Amino acid sequence: MGAAARTTGRTKRVLSSLFVQVLVAAALGIAVGHVWPDVGAALKPIGDGFIRLIKMAIAPLVFCVVVVGICKAGDMRSVGRIGLKALVYFEVVTTAALVLGLVAGNLLQPGAGLDVDPATLDTTGVEEKTHGEQVPGPAEFVLHMIPESAVAAFAENELLQVLLFAVLFAAGLLHVGTTRAPQVFAFVEQTGEVIFTVVGYVMRLAPLAVFGSMAYLIGEYGLASLATYAKLIAACYGAALLFCVLLGVLLRAFTGLSLLRFLRYTRAEFALAVGTASSEAVMPRMMEKLERAGCRKEAVGLVVPTGYSFNLDGASLYLSLATLFMAQAVGVELDLGQQVTVVLVLVLTSKGMAGVPGSAFIALSATASAVGVIPVAAVALMLGADRFMDTMRVVTNLLGNCVATFVVSKWDGALDQDRARAVLAAPEEDVPASEAAPR
Repeated sequence: MGAAARTTGRTKRVLSSLFVQVLVAAALGIAVGHVWPDVGAALKPIGDGFIRLIKMAIAPLVFCVVVVGICKAGDMRSVGRIGLKALVYFEVVTTAALVLGLVAGNLLQPGAGLDVDPATLDTTGVEEKTHGEQVPGPAEFVLHMIPESAVAAFAENELLQVLLFAVLFAAGLLHVGTTRAPQVFAFVEQTGEVIFTVVGYVMRLAPLAVFGSMAYLIGEYGLASLATYAKLIAACYGAALLFCVLLGVLLRAFTGLSLLRFLRYTRAEFALAVGTASSEAVMPRMMEKLERAGCRKEAVGLVVPTGYSFNLDGASLYLSLATLFMAQAVGVELDLGQQVTVVLVLVLTSKGMAGVPGSAFIALSATASAVGVIPVAAVALMLGADRFMDTMRVVTNLLGNCVATFVVSKWDGALDQDRARAVLAAPEEDVPASEAAPR
């Protein structure tokens, strides 16, 4: 009787695990999309609706986490240090990702032998993806970080604008003093706790969202379309796997923490990000888990949102590899100088592109124009492959931002390593409630 009760208890724990639910939902979605493609394609609103529910909480959550973290730290200088160190880290790591993409493209030659005539390519699909957007110049990019109004920043979900307003608000609150404005601080802190609770409610719909997203992907594009770009997809995923291994080495070298244990700790979040093809869908939960794993609140609040615009490791790797694929496909051989130009252009065009419609196609078009020997029409070659790169980009971007948070936190003395080891050493369900990070 006791053994049966234990078995029943284990079964209930497994079935109640978000990770297991997401995997089952993904398998069902793939089956539905493959067997009934029209039905699968019609299920797209389910995944989109879930992502909207999460996105509605991100801006206020970032504001509350940043303000509370800075006020509890009580030092605006630490904000500047963390921000500067994060930007230095982002620049170094994303450049490494760009270089790795070029190395993979040169070694694997995914576009060699295709012999595509650029004149035969239809570029209307690229225009639909980009909606006529262009790469913002440096001045335009900096101005875009400054909101025209605080309300607009929240309404349009512009994370960098919300982050800037949160830092200024926290600076003002520190200047006035939390003892003189206790109601303001308490309101922001308690609002953050309420938003985390709301996110918890929304996360119960995660398996349904994954089911809809996977059914749409397979129903719309089909499993057979994978074969067309098999070599490019294999090159991108192989390079991304190597990059993730390097991130693990970096994490171990800087913090002494295990990447595999961190992945086990956040397996449900990564499964959900893959299933919905959106790292934003797990941003609130990932921030909560990073904080629980020993990263101070102000570090999490500054590094994670900034990383969503400046630390797109997966996108950087994909862009450089895709540029070489386009050149190889149309029979253009890039010399070393031209490949250096590719890296330099992508260093600029890959930053701050999050949320811009068709950002990958905008960056690829700008790069082809800058190099001068790749026909811009070749960007149309990426229309069929781009959707299947989402998993690689999402996982690598998300993992890159998590590792960045640990490394920058350690660099600034904002990481409790003993706590991090204790939390990552135990399965998520075994972490006592008392170990949850204070908010």
